[in-house]
Amino acid sequence: MTDIEQTVSLSALEDATSSGTYLKRDLTIVHGAGAWLFDDHDRAYIDCVGGQGSANLGHGHPAVLAAIEAQMHVLIACPELFHNPVRARYQAALLAAAGDHFGRVFLCNSGAEANEAALKIARLHTGRRGVISTLRGFHGRTMGALSATWEKTYREPFEPLIDGVTFVPFNNAERLRAALTPDTAAVLIEVVQGEGGVHPAAPGYLSSVQAACRANGTLLIVDEVQTGFGRTGTLFAHHADGIEPDIMTCAKSIGGGIPMGAALMSRALGALPPASHGSTFGGNPLACAAGLAVLDTLRAEGLPERSRILGEAGRAWLRERLSADAYRDIRGRGLMTGIELRGKVAPVLRALQERGVLALPAGPTVLRLLPPLTIEKGDYFSALDTVAEVLNHAI
Repeated sequence: MTDIEQTVSLSALEDATSSGTYLKRDLTIVHGAGAWLFDDHDRAYIDCVGGQGSANLGHGHPAVLAAIEAQMHVLIACPELFHNPVRARYQAALLAAAGDHFGRVFLCNSGAEANEAALKIARLHTGRRGVISTLRGFHGRTMGALSATWEKTYREPFEPLIDGVTFVPFNNAERLRAALTPDTAAVLIEVVQGEGGVHPAAPGYLSSVQAACRANGTLLIVDEVQTGFGRTGTLFAHHADGIEPDIMTCAKSIGGGIPMGAALMSRALGALPPASHGSTFGGNPLACAAGLAVLDTLRAEGLPERSRILGEAGRAWLRERLSADAYRDIRGRGLMTGIELRGKVAPVLRALQERGVLALPAGPTVLRLLPPLTIEKGDYFSALDTVAEVLNHAI
């Protein structure tokens, strides 16, 4: 049996044995290098999926590989029943990078878990039950995070969910203020709505939200699961908005592709009560070693600022080259771009894949681009050129 025949056989086996919840594309990815992915026929693709935002350093970054290899020879598993030096160094480094007002961090394994922790912390700290989230907001698929996720197709099959969640329009501080009550424990909000269509917070909006929360004794939880670690042009997206959240959640690119999540708490919140929450794999030494390498690399290579410059140039380039009839809006921050189309995004994704570019949807009519922050400038604009060719041809 040839390698290709074996791969085809394994693809069929995967389809036959997987849960069925994932709608897979007709594509088998075998390996990656930098901002490129390669299929079972060794055909190359420019990766603008970026592991759904988890590959900010691309595929096989040498600093991450070296950190993982070194740590795996020392210690892979160590639950938080015990102290661990690499975990201690990582927690201190993450808190320092995030901002001086953060004082504690709970480590877990994913963005949904980080948001679950944040919601529990908010209820525990305030003694309240209510949560305000936003229309088009996405915070995960576990029961608590799903309860604060707006999309009905995700929510309705699993109702009743956690009660006490109110949804208000994004970028409308007045509506949010009106929704606050004495029982509102937290406002959970993204800086840029990713799954909801790549909608950035308007200037001054998050500051208004923070002021309203503080006046009401409500905790502000900022979800940076997709926007964190340089994606939007600053290390964390809220840094550009000048706010200090009570809790920040992050995951995806936190470990350079190794699963990890975190909920960072402000110094004012203090420590959690013993045994109030937990995670078997949270704070895993292998993940923490990768996380340290990610922070060091983002700083050493200037990737957040590079993301800002390259992303702004790319959106300006698209506006110049796309026909006005090909799109409704182009928006984003850094290397997080959404192109709102006049039609469905699915055929555009197929056409891009046929031409060697992999991209994401963000709802039924938005094309989302999340390339690695390490992508070569020429490769990035080559991908954008293909996007323009496909969209202009489709009108």
